[in-house]
Amino acid sequence: MTTDGTETKWHPTGPQPLTRHFQRLTQRARDLDRRRPLLWDLLVTGFFVTAALIDQTSGGWRNVAENPTHPGWLITTLSLGLTVPLLKRRTHPFAVLLTTLPFALVNTWTGASLQAGEVCLLTLFHIALRTRHSTLLRSYALAVLPYVFGGIRYPAEQGLDQNVVPAATALALASVAGIAVRTRKDYLASLVERAHQLEVERDQQLRLAAAAERARIAREMHDIIGHNLSVITGLADGGRYAAAKNPARATEALTAISTTSRQALAELRRLLDVLRDDPEDPAHPTPPADLAPQPTLTDLDRLLTGLRSAGLAVHTTVRGTPTLAPGRQLTVYRVIQEALTNTLKHAGPGATSQLHISYEESGAVALTLTDTARTPPTPPSPTHSGRGLPGMRERTALYGGTLEAGPLPHPQRGWRVHLHLPEETPQ
Repeated sequence: MTTDGTETKWHPTGPQPLTRHFQRLTQRARDLDRRRPLLWDLLVTGFFVTAALIDQTSGGWRNVAENPTHPGWLITTLSLGLTVPLLKRRTHPFAVLLTTLPFALVNTWTGASLQAGEVCLLTLFHIALRTRHSTLLRSYALAVLPYVFGGIRYPAEQGLDQNVVPAATALALASVAGIAVRTRKDYLASLVERAHQLEVERDQQLRLAAAAERARIAREMHDIIGHNLSVITGLADGGRYAAAKNPARATEALTAISTTSRQALAELRRLLDVLRDDPEDPAHPTPPADLAPQPTLTDLDRLLTGLRSAGLAVHTTVRGTPTLAPGRQLTVYRVIQEALTNTLKHAGPGATSQLHISYEESGAVALTLTDTARTPPTPPSPTHSGRGLPGMRERTALYGGTLEAGPLPHPQRGWRVHLHLPEETPQ
């Protein structure tokens, strides 16, 4: 709306209606050509054959002929010989040129000068569009040849300047047009191929990302569920033995089981909420997901307290001050959690664990966790190793670290896990 109260009209910057109408017609013609190429070839060839026969029957060719006294059968033969082979102009353009060449030579040598002879421009266009450049050069020389014959046969009326040069120029323009269209088609084909390659690469990247995310989720669920269920199992076994002799200790065990279960359920819900991709229902909005941070080394004391309450004696020795990035802290935390959980599950009753952690000023960290058992430990078999040790090694490899895990040398009984993360290199 302008200041004087008149309404202004918005003019689109895209194609105008006439242009859009032309584009639709062009697209329909291309679709018809793709679906029924023979039908399109028949239509084009039929057009030129009809035009040539109309020119022959009406006698219009005599207006430009050097010799208008030729019999009708000759003009009909030349008209059909110059136009009917166009049916194969797209599949065999050079063969079409060779087929029409004798008729073109007769046309110019006899002085009939039929307009149908100009269809060689269309043939040369398709040669430039579909064949090699060497074939195009030979075809151009052959297409000019009839006009040269005409100039020699009728030098006064069709001299080189009046006939050959304009014809040669027109044939050159037809060749250039075919090369231009061919170049554009090749360029569009390369763009389509590039787009296809990008789609393939995008799909591959998505699959790799999905596989990495599945592996990460599997590690997190293993750490969350495996650790907490092991603690709950230990607490339940201890509470069962204490129920008959010390009900107060059994009550403490049940309270710890309840706390650990709620903690595991909360962590599991947080992980599953992040994975949800359901659309929001306005009538029933989903509560926001709990975006609590991943555990760090500050949560290590709570982890050890829970394990001690489950019956595992853990003695820790810490040297230095941790100055690790959050991701490296999570790796150290998860390795300790997995190693102690395995001790709780496999070392048997009366097992003890020694945890030594050393933080370097450079940012490197080393930890050694050793458990001792009265009975030989029963580590999982290689065929049923789950995601425990592989998950620990995957986490360690993300930061260029090393992880060693194995039984203590004979005659000692127990298991040893050693982790080393090198100094963090600046990005």
